[in-house]
Amino acid sequence: MTFNDILKESWLSISGNKIRSFLTILGIIIGVLAVVVMVTIGETVQRQIDNQFSALGTNTIIVRAGAAQTGGVRIAGGQQRLRTGDADAIGQLPSVEFVSPHRQMPTQVISGNQNWSTMLMGVAPAFQHIQNIEMSHGEFFGRSALRNASTHVVLGHRVARELGLGQNAVGQTVRIANVPLTVVGVTRERGESMGGTGDDVVFVPLTTMQKRISSWRFPDAVNTIFLRLYADAENNFATEQITMLLRERHRLRDDQPDTFQITDMKQVMETMNTVAGFMRMLLVSIASVSLLVGSIGIMNMMLVSVAERTREIGIRKAIGAKESNIIIQFMSESIVISFLGSMVGLVLGIAGAMFLVPRLLDYPAAVSYWAVVISFVVAIVVGLASGVFPAIKAAKLNPIDSLRHE
Repeated sequence: MTFNDILKESWLSISGNKIRSFLTILGIIIGVLAVVVMVTIGETVQRQIDNQFSALGTNTIIVRAGAAQTGGVRIAGGQQRLRTGDADAIGQLPSVEFVSPHRQMPTQVISGNQNWSTMLMGVAPAFQHIQNIEMSHGEFFGRSALRNASTHVVLGHRVARELGLGQNAVGQTVRIANVPLTVVGVTRERGESMGGTGDDVVFVPLTTMQKRISSWRFPDAVNTIFLRLYADAENNFATEQITMLLRERHRLRDDQPDTFQITDMKQVMETMNTVAGFMRMLLVSIASVSLLVGSIGIMNMMLVSVAERTREIGIRKAIGAKESNIIIQFMSESIVISFLGSMVGLVLGIAGAMFLVPRLLDYPAAVSYWAVVISFVVAIVVGLASGVFPAIKAAKLNPIDSLRHE
């Protein structure tokens, strides 16, 4: 028999039992579809993590005020604040490239008859480099603005849009806490990031925030210190240096806990990548169960087919068909079923992933082509493996017993 004859015979056999064949093919479709969608979800989450950290940088370290918590209870002891002097001291370390003290508070920005509630951040100019903030219009304020507590403000992309300023924002005057501020720049749209600095935020020099906008009991106190290390710096060593420096500045005894928390974004990224990897394995494992069930369905169908066609097999062998011919015939039917299910499952899986994933994760779907190829190959191998036992069983039938079968 030629290849075309084998395919023709296989198709005739499959189409002869339409409902049974459809249900068997449906099992493969669901299995392949599930694998493609689950892998796409895992790849999308991984890409989202990578993009978030690439924007922030793995050589970024964040120091927060306050001791660590144990069982939801904050550990007492010592000074629970960070000061601008701490940031200046950290900036003197040889591994630190940029450092910025940081303080934030909710506020309302007013422009004409428009107003918008947002988050006000008092920072140093280095904050732009630490957070990789790009400007859409104008520029970020400089050192002189920080030194002189200038009334300069940088608007986040969304804030400028909500206030109706658009491209004409630079040079306009807005009011925060009844203080008139001149807009010197608007950030480029970037969405949410791991550092929490998205588009719905307003930046002013930290000194402006301290002296003009808000009065605090401790004027030089800050919530957080952001810093970026040099590219060749070792994060763990830098973290140890910062810890020793702050403990010394806060005059902590050896038996006292830290009054600050240090977050190394490189370690956070490694942890999240590990979690994402386990999640991807779990999703693929769950989806693979559907593919396994589909393969069992193929084997079941082929075994039923062998039982129903026992007399046909006997006639074939009686007129000279070899065992290899019988094996090829039944194997081809199994492969055709798996191939049809795989193709339809791939198309539906890719379409479903492109439609479903962005709505679930609010992020563009990252369809992994290697996952598509692997799913297709695995499905074909599954079809091949599922047909081996039924095909061998059919080939080993005794022609005389087969002819007597009713």
